[in-house]
This record gives sequence, structure tokens and C-alpha cells, in this order.
Amino acid sequence: MVAVVTGASGFVGATLVRSLLAAGREVRGVDLQRGSSLDGLDIDWVEADVLDRSAMDHALEGASTVFHTAAVISIAGDPTGRVWNVNVNGVRNTAEAALEASAERFVHCSSVHAFDLEIEGDLDEGRARATRSRLPVYDRSKAAGETALSTVAARGLNTVVCNPTGILGPHDFAPSRMGSVLLALFQGRMNGVVAGGFNWVDVRDVVAGLVAAEEHGIPGENYLLPGHYRTLDEIAAAAEQVSGIPRPRTVAPMWLARAVSPLGNLLNRRRGNALLPSSEALHALRHSPPVSGTKAERDLGYRPRPFET
Repeated sequence: MVAVVTGASGFVGATLVRSLLAAGREVRGVDLQRGSSLDGLDIDWVEADVLDRSAMDHALEGASTVFHTAAVISIAGDPTGRVWNVNVNGVRNTAEAALEASAERFVHCSSVHAFDLEIEGDLDEGRARATRSRLPVYDRSKAAGETALSTVAARGLNTVVCNPTGILGPHDFAPSRMGSVLLALFQGRMNGVVAGGFNWVDVRDVVAGLVAAEEHGIPGENYLLPGHYRTLDEIAAAAEQVSGIPRPRTVAPMWLARAVSPLGNLLNRRRGNALLPSSEALHALRHSPPVSGTKAERDLGYRPRPFET
């Protein structure tokens, strides 16, 4: 019984691969290339692009469960169209290949950004999706990816969708945006942080949620996988407590960060600098409602570890 992980070289994917191997599962990793995050791991490997349907048919052959973690995360819009293509068409291609392979379960790792974060009040799985044109393209792409998946589910694919919040934690080889921020704090390269915060969850808790969704998730349902809300200043304080490296004492007000965000947008697109405030990053920090994990707790036994841990 083969468990296939798409996006296997990524942050969530590589952590999931480790968890599945530790449980004695037979694992096949699928990605554009095998990254250093998978060094030393005994898995079947298939190099494939989720945008290539025939390649995905081959990659998913014989799969019992497909964990779809492949995605393009963006805080700099979608200038090439790849964000939308991978997050929508890539989901559809992978789901159709899973249906063709008669996979017993398809677990899709989506995002809290699939929901409209601007709506007031607590966020649960009944929240409206991010479909309004004013919302960041990444958010809209995640919502559209879930819609694409539902069309394949209607043809018989057994699907469960998980929606984690902002992810951080170990095995962050790339590193991710927040991994870059934590490294910069450790290296004393940040002169200040922006006011605002988000809900952050450990990657290992996300993976535990994905695995539990495979076994216990109700077909067709979404499960939010939150952690804990912290401001960027609180994250810096926690990092200082762990590392002993003094944190930056300047907290830039949101109005100032928004004023300079056009420059951040430009430099993010040209250089991919995770430390510069872009409009889309600031949108997340400004619109971060309380996130309910009640449904995942009830159905999946989900329990995120303390943020300080």
C-alpha cells in the first residue's frame, strides 16, 4: 500500500515523508526534483510536474493514499501565472490522476488562506472562501484549487482537505519565509519588525493532522489546522529567549509598513527577499482572525503543541 506525497521535497512534504517512514509506511515521493530535504531517506522517487497530467498518471500508479502538498506560495502576486496554474490546475491534474489510479484517499494540504480572512469574527470551516477579486491572488488560488478538487470528488474520489495556518518548525531546508525571518533574528540581521501577527503552527502538528485526516477525516470535509496567534514582536521575543540573541526593539507601525510596501513588492519580485514587507504579506498580518481548531480536535484528535515549544 503506497502512500504518495507530492511536493515531497518541500517543507511540509519532507516532514510528512519522515513521519510516514517512521510509521513503517511505503512512501513514494513526487516533485520537480529531489531536494536535500530528502537526503538519506529510503523512498521510491518519481520526478514529475503536477502540471503534466501524463507524468502524474505514472507517478500515482498503484497509490493507496495521495497526500497532495505541492503548491506555490507567494507574497509577491503572480506575475508569471505559475501560482494560479500550480495551485489550481496542479490540484486538478493530481486529483484526476488519483481517481484514475483508484486511490482510496486523497488528502489535500490547502491553506487557511483559502478562506476570506477579511471577514470579521472567528474563522471556522463555514467561512466564505477567498473569491473576491480584491483579495491576494495566492488566497484566491487556494480557494479555486479546492473548487477544482471538488469537481473530481464529485466523480468518485475520496477527498479530505486540511487548511493549516502559518507554518514553521524543523526540516525547513529552503528555508521558508518564516524560516528566513527566524534565521535573520538569530543572526542579528533584523533592525525591526512590523506590527501585526498571524496564527502559527508547527509543521509536525500539520503533518499529524494530515495523517489523521487520512484515517479519520470525513470525506468531502475541510479541517482547519491552527496553532497559536502571535505578533511578530512576540515571535522575536520568543526567539530571543531561546537563542540569547537580542531581538530588534523597533516595531514599525502598520501604516508605515504599508507606505513602503510598493518598494517591498518590487524587490520581492526581483530578489525574493523574505524580510521586506510586501502588500500581500501585510494583508495577512492585518487580517488574522481567531482560528478555530474545534472540528479537527473532535474528528482527528488534533492537538497543536505550545508555540514556545
